Amino acid sequence: MLTPEQIEAAILQLPSEEFCKLREWFYELDEQRWDEQLEKDIAEGKLEALAQEAIADFEAGNCRQI
Repeated sequence: MLTPEQIEAAILQLPSEEFCKLREWFYELDEQRWDEQLEKDIAEGKLEALAQEAIADFEAGNCRQI
């Protein structure tokens, strides 16, 4: 397996077009992993308290339209 330093050096050698492809791929991977983590947190109930707080604020009229 490559070290982070080796990966960084390889990235710095990429032509602009290949760098753009890598950046887009990395961005999509990051978004996918974020979505997976969010779904896991929801399934485990980790966001329930925040959801209930938001609902309570809304019902109390503590929200404004932006």
